[in-house]
This record gives sequence, structure tokens and C-alpha cells, in this order.
Amino acid sequence: MDDAPPRSRDDTVAWGIASHGEARWPALLAVLGAMALQLVLPDTVIRGLGNRALIPALEGALMAVLLIANPGRISKEESRLRIVGVALIALITVANVVSLTELIHALLYGAKTAGRPLVYASVPIWLTNVIVFGLWYWELDRGGPAARQSSVHRRPDFLFPQMATPGTSPQWAPNFLDYLYTSFTNATAFSPTDTMPLTGWAKLLMMLQSLASLVTVAVVVSRAVNILN
Repeated sequence: MDDAPPRSRDDTVAWGIASHGEARWPALLAVLGAMALQLVLPDTVIRGLGNRALIPALEGALMAVLLIANPGRISKEESRLRIVGVALIALITVANVVSLTELIHALLYGAKTAGRPLVYASVPIWLTNVIVFGLWYWELDRGGPAARQSSVHRRPDFLFPQMATPGTSPQWAPNFLDYLYTSFTNATAFSPTDTMPLTGWAKLLMMLQSLASLVTVAVVVSRAVNILN
């Protein structure tokens, strides 16, 4: 906050204007989607997570805290709830990393006859990867959805096309769908497309996501070819 330089009218859009507040439900729907994807995974890739219902139950408990505290729009005063949101995203991330590790190990060293269910299991793991990194980008950019409502928010971590295009409406601000789209394009192209990371952590996260997506696709495709042969 203190190192934020004064901004003129001309660079307001490029800096990223203050958000007017976002509804919580898009992010919670994404979390519900990730929970559903976890529940359809075969036992082979969730052995490291213990009981099948444990992780979804913990995620549901954290989501319930957010819903009870404020089921509507995210306000500036909700920064105190950020730790709950970060813990929820971190829990989904850890669960998906474990599942991905188990999947890669099973694909590389498992029996050929068990290959098809594992190849199918890669789809929900890849989709969860898209969701969880979209949540991270949304939660961390400029200090999170609550901090982005301040007119003195920190420097942007992502440069969206609307922030750099001359003539763009100065009222535009990214919402959860923009971050989810950024995550999807980064996972499919293995690199940023129209949205550029500006800070070190943003570049690192996008690099890790691309690496996870690339490894998943490479191992799954090689195993699928082996099965077909």
C-alpha cells in the first residue's frame, strides 16, 4: 500500500481500478466442482488421502464458514476471512497434488490392464488443476477480492487485455471468471496467452501450473498409446 505511486487518469485502467465487490457464489461453485471431481476419482489415485470422504468433508466445513460469515457479496471488511479462503484453496491444492502423484506413479509402474481407468482419472485431476489455480489467481491478485476494492490497492499481479487497451472502459475490473479463463488457457497452452503475469509469484504459479498440466498430458498420452498398441 505505502509503495503505491500516485496514478493519473491516463494510467487508471492499466493499473487496475478498484473492484466494486464480487459475489462469492462463482468461486464457491468452482470449489463445489472441485469437490465433485475429487469424489469420482478411483481409489488408486486417492490412497494417499486417507478416507475418501475426509478431504471433501474438510473442504465443506471451510466453505460453510465462508457462507455463514457472508453468503452474499465480498466486502472490504472481509479481509479477516481471507485465511479461511486461502486454507480452503490450499487444501484442494494438496489433495490434487497427491492425486496427481499417485496417478503418475500408477501410470508409469501399474499393470497395462489397469491403464484405461487411470487414463480416465486424469480428466478430473486436470480439470481440478484448472479450478484450483484459477482460485489462487483470484485470491492473490492485488491482495485478494476484498483488497481489490480499495482505491489504493497494491500493484496488479496480472495484466489483462482490458487493462492495457486504449479506450477500454475505466470501470472494468477482473472477476472470478477472468481468472478461471486465465487458468484454463495457461493449462491448455502451457504458457500465458492474453493475460500476462507481472510479479514473481504470479509467474511462479503459472509456471507450476503449466508444468503440472504438461506432465499430466505427456504421461497420459504415452500410456494411452501404449494401451492402444
